[in-house]
Amino acid sequence: MAQETERKFLVKGEFKSLAQNSTRIIQGYLSSVPERTVRIRLKDDKGFITIKGAPNASGLSRYEWEKEIAPNDAKELLNLCEPHIIHKTRFRVKSGRHTFEVDEFYDENEGLILAELELESEEELFEKPPWLGKEVTGDHRYYNAWLAKHPFSKK
Repeated sequence: MAQETERKFLVKGEFKSLAQNSTRIIQGYLSSVPERTVRIRLKDDKGFITIKGAPNASGLSRYEWEKEIAPNDAKELLNLCEPHIIHKTRFRVKSGRHTFEVDEFYDENEGLILAELELESEEELFEKPPWLGKEVTGDHRYYNAWLAKHPFSKK
């Protein structure tokens, strides 16, 4: 069983010039109930299916299982997803010994930029870059599954 430990932050400053690379992502949810989400994702030309469990009490950790699938299968499964597909670009930005994944959202979530950092443990320390804003770890309003149903532009 794989455990994901991550922290999530709003982004308040310029980060794109520091990005190592970027990837276009299209994702939808076959299931987005709080106890588990089943996500279909296209990352550039690769397809993935991911299952995530409910977060723990701190909001930092949860079960995650992911497998690569054929891109055509991912495209077909996106047609079965709940309404409101998410479109975003993910930038990988190094800070100290860690790499943040910074998502710039489009369409109904236009204007939202979130940074995520995967950690080895909940206690792991990391360097906070100057463009990192308020921490929103554990705030369900910033989970992608929530944003698919409750777009940022409608807040």
